[in-house]
Amino acid sequence: MTQHATLSLERWARFSHEHQLMMIANEMNRATRLMATDDRPSRNLAYERVLRLADLTVEANPKRAFRRELLRWRDLVGALYLAATPDSQAHHAALRSLLQLSPATAVQIPYLLG
Repeated sequence: MTQHATLSLERWARFSHEHQLMMIANEMNRATRLMATDDRPSRNLAYERVLRLADLTVEANPKRAFRRELLRWRDLVGALYLAATPDSQAHHAALRSLLQLSPATAVQIPYLLG
């Protein structure tokens, strides 16, 4: 069971749109630290948490266009999760794309990705 398995949709929906994105980015950042290791189980657990939070965000958001973009982004993470070997470049591209979904989160790009 992942860390966020008991997080309810009602509780998640109380967070702002930007806060939700930053919490997903936080889990992606945790996965970033695992890219250079051979610890695939821990990396996959991080991706599972990312996918769970993305699902909650899609469910909690009434804006159709945002949900569509987040679902497309989720497919990128799904591919990272299924990959036999870690792809640091694709991971960083996915994190950048996530942060670009909101102007408030985009300002974090230099801090997380240099």
